[in-house]
Amino acid sequence: MKKVFVVGGGAAGLMAALSSAMSGNDVTIFEKNDRLGRKLLITGKGRCNLTNIATDNDFMDNIPGNSKFIFSAFNKFSNLDLINFLNNNGLRTKVERGGRVFPESDKALDVLNFFIKMLGRYNVKINYNSEVKDIITKENKISGILIHNELKYCDSVILATGGLSYPVTGSTGDGYDFAKKLGHTIIDLKPSLVPLVTYENTKELMGLSLKNINAGIYYKNKLIKEEFGELLFTHFGLSGPIILTLSRYIKDYVGKELLIKIDLKPALSNDKLDNRLLRDFEKYSKRVLKNSLDDLLPQTLIPYIIKISEIDPEKKTSKITKEERKKLIQHLKRLTFKIKGTLPIEEAIITSGGIFTKEINPSTMESKIIKGLFFAGEIIDVDGLTGGFNLQIAFSTGYVAGLNS
Repeated sequence: MKKVFVVGGGAAGLMAALSSAMSGNDVTIFEKNDRLGRKLLITGKGRCNLTNIATDNDFMDNIPGNSKFIFSAFNKFSNLDLINFLNNNGLRTKVERGGRVFPESDKALDVLNFFIKMLGRYNVKINYNSEVKDIITKENKISGILIHNELKYCDSVILATGGLSYPVTGSTGDGYDFAKKLGHTIIDLKPSLVPLVTYENTKELMGLSLKNINAGIYYKNKLIKEEFGELLFTHFGLSGPIILTLSRYIKDYVGKELLIKIDLKPALSNDKLDNRLLRDFEKYSKRVLKNSLDDLLPQTLIPYIIKISEIDPEKKTSKITKEERKKLIQHLKRLTFKIKGTLPIEEAIITSGGIFTKEINPSTMESKIIKGLFFAGEIIDVDGLTGGFNLQIAFSTGYVAGLNS
């Protein structure tokens, strides 16, 4: 029986420990917090978006960060394998909009309790408040870990310490330091799936949510990426599902002059929108402009659109000129903000970057540098979009690391 130590008790670590124990190994988890799965408990707003039922090709399309590397692990433990594993062992799941998979109970705690129960079934030992200080090797092979100034010997170590996002959950980058010390390359760590900060003051729009809009990110008039869906204004800029997705594609452009252009009425051409404005102005011909756009826009947005269109809000709709309508249409179809950057990596949902994938065997998750050292989860330079893809990366890599440890 091989002795396997798993460093980190998040999603990847839990699955790695379970997979290793089910393969017949003597497994111990070392978790520096006083409980397991702290980040798992806050995913999906506390509901835990476990995975996504997307087909294989669609799934890979939602992993913009090194999907080729993850392909082998995904084939060995896919989204459907995960769902079957959970269902067959007592955790019922359900599918929601966009193929997102959640526990039937809508409680992330039930997912954590499921893993704790399964770990108990396979006699996995859990050491809480146990911060690993060093990984010990001998002749490029794992020999143990240093913890509480005590050397503990083992045959394999699985590093599942997470990224740099949400450090309050324990993800403070320890694993990167261990890997670097052992000879691994760390690809630049950047925030991904993170709100955007604008130069423009958006405080008056704070809390406004817009649905069914189109937004595109531009660099020097070149479209980088566009998305359709929901957006949220904040006191610092922009957030919401499509903004988080767009943020993944600007990590190499941060610090450059980026624009985001929002089409508030993507279903209407400029001409159709002009006709719509004319109808509304005729309907409210006795009103002033600021009281004539309620059928077209949320009330919070009306003063802002009128202000940037540089039209007198007290002007009667019957007096609005064709040129002024053109200005309104311009901002309704291309509401533009300058992007200052993103919120810090600590506030990102996921970390982009991590251990260089060419230094890891994709079939086993074992280091190509140190024998007996395995990696799982966010610590690896692989990242996906929102919708359950990142947790599936954690579960797939964890399963394969455990299986081969």
